[in-house]
Amino acid sequence: MIVLLSGLVLWGVFERLIDERDSAQFEASGLREAARISGEMLADRDENDRTRTEALNHALSKNADLQRDVADGRQRLRINATCPVAKASPGSVADAGTAELAADARSDYFTLRNQLALSREMILGLQDHVRRICLR
Repeated sequence: MIVLLSGLVLWGVFERLIDERDSAQFEASGLREAARISGEMLADRDENDRTRTEALNHALSKNADLQRDVADGRQRLRINATCPVAKASPGSVADAGTAELAADARSDYFTLRNQLALSREMILGLQDHVRRICLR
């Protein structure tokens, strides 16, 4: 009887150990899956950051090139404006030149272009982050 009773107790202990092992394996599997998903999300985040940083650097480089070209006289900054024809007195010529930014306004123009490029890439990056990371 003692052998039978001790066998039942051992069997119960063995069953409990098997249940705990199965539970631990299930939990470990879940943790591995969570780690895999986290790794993918981090990789997506890093790719998004790299892409947006490259696009921003490209836009800033183009702006800097344009600024140098304007400063060196290779290009002019034209604005969409109309200049009313001045009434010319007899014997004089009315100024019919193209409307252009004043020299002291050019630095503000390029600052605004750089800020626009930065804002654009930040917005696109946040939208990508929401789509690729948050909504996953």
